[in-house]
This record gives sequence, structure tokens and C-alpha cells, in this order.
Amino acid sequence: MINVGLYYRVKSGHKNEFEEMFKDVIEYLKANVEGFLDARLYKNVGSEQDYMVYSEWKDLDAFRKFISSDAFRSTTQKGASILEGRPHHKIFQEIS
Repeated sequence: MINVGLYYRVKSGHKNEFEEMFKDVIEYLKANVEGFLDARLYKNVGSEQDYMVYSEWKDLDAFRKFISSDAFRSTTQKGASILEGRPHHKIFQEIS
């Protein structure tokens, strides 16, 4: 299993829209994307605009397959108008 931290800065006034979009995307991923296990949304306590999505994937290949998919491109295009700058991610693997 791997974990991916996806970091976002949301434009002022779009907090609720971003949070609702997160819920919709997670529902879609759970129902349609092989290798996706779960995700949680976190808000930075020091900044109302900064979020992290902490996601769990079966393996690195499943995550890479998703980020090269049309579904991923469609999601990022929809969210681009409410984000400041480009989101970034970091991939973590548990040490046994």
C-alpha cells in the first residue's frame, strides 16, 4: 500500500465548493477506480485556503494509472478555476 498527500491552495470564497467537489470525487474513485482504497480531507489550521487530501492506494501502479487517466484530467480541469497555482503531491510508502 502507498499513501499520497495531495496539496491544494483554494481561492478565497471557494472553500465550500472545493469541499463538495472532494466528496464527489471520492465517491467516484471508490466506485470506479481499481486500486483506490480511501481518502480524507484535511484543512490547514493556520490557513483556511490550504488543504491536503491524504489518499490510500493498493500500490504505486494503481495511483500512476489513475493520474494518467481521462478521469483524472477531467477532475483537475473542473477544479482548476477554484485553485491558486498548481496542486502538488508527495508519495509515501509504509516501512514494514
